[in-house]
Amino acid sequence: MASNSSSTQHTNNLAQPLLAWFSKHGRHDLPWQQPRNAYRVWISEIMLQQTQVTTVIPYFERFMQTFSNINALANAPLDAVLHLWTGLGYYARARNLHKAAQQIQAHHNGEFPTDFETVLALPGIGRSTAGAILAQAYGQRHAILDGNVKRVLTRLYMIEGWPGNKNVEQSLWEKAEYHTPDENLVDYTQAIMDLGATVCKRSKPACTLCPLNKQCLAHASGQETSFPTSKPKKTKPTKQTCMLLVVDESGQQTLLEKRPPTGIWGGLWSFPECQPDDDIGDWCRNNLQLSVAATQPLDPLRHTFSHYHLDIQPIKVQASPLGVMDSEQLIWYNTREPDERGLPTPVKMLLDQLASEYDATD
Repeated sequence: MASNSSSTQHTNNLAQPLLAWFSKHGRHDLPWQQPRNAYRVWISEIMLQQTQVTTVIPYFERFMQTFSNINALANAPLDAVLHLWTGLGYYARARNLHKAAQQIQAHHNGEFPTDFETVLALPGIGRSTAGAILAQAYGQRHAILDGNVKRVLTRLYMIEGWPGNKNVEQSLWEKAEYHTPDENLVDYTQAIMDLGATVCKRSKPACTLCPLNKQCLAHASGQETSFPTSKPKKTKPTKQTCMLLVVDESGQQTLLEKRPPTGIWGGLWSFPECQPDDDIGDWCRNNLQLSVAATQPLDPLRHTFSHYHLDIQPIKVQASPLGVMDSEQLIWYNTREPDERGLPTPVKMLLDQLASEYDATD
């Protein structure tokens, strides 16, 4: 790890050049900045985790149209929240938002708290997110350390080692705290995030445009893209599943099953799944009380999560109920009149495929 007193002298005043750059080149018209309040900043910070600004903006705007304040979010059914999150991924973020809104409503009179430890205790909020919300919404002095800031600081100091490593991360927190100014916290917090997102980019950093290029050790040595150190690569395992696209006699309705509240796609609606070597007729009879008339394999697809690949074999199943289906976990879903419920991206794609097939034969 390269860090010494001389490097501290190189980088002991980031705020002044960074704020001067931000006033001319920073992002001042993001939707959560106008108007800016704790609720809007909170929602944006959660959406921006692992997700680009350009992707987040339309989701944020739709979310605000439906849930304009904490009480509206807290009072909404989880399905409605997950529906607006469909396609954004990392759905635990949406479940935690909903849970946190209910806690704020119950314990803080629907007002977003101003105390750091209280904010940190809310579901889905870590140290950096708590700091970013309080700095931007209330001008409080808190350091942040999101992915963009980690990249800026590792290059400035040429800090070796994967930033997810505890010792490296602790060193970065010390640098982030050291450089966080006592004033202009709203602009400084946005500025250092913007610098990482628009100038100090992961690949092809625009070093000639960077207000900190004279202080940056990685730039001075021509090693900008060597930092931050990449996460040690592991081969992602691959899992297989069969998704059963059960359609009724009309071909217009298909069976959806609510997934458990935690885990992958927790709380979302998906197709029933069986193992590739299961007998579909027997499985449907035993698990869904359905009599299968015909099956048709569709084109397989792959969905990649952060820690594994999921190879999906969709199978269209024509079936009829053996008895009365009465379950809150199973519904007949009208593909031509979709309602508001959370759907994983591959499920949404397959539902659209079913709808287009129905339209073609209608």
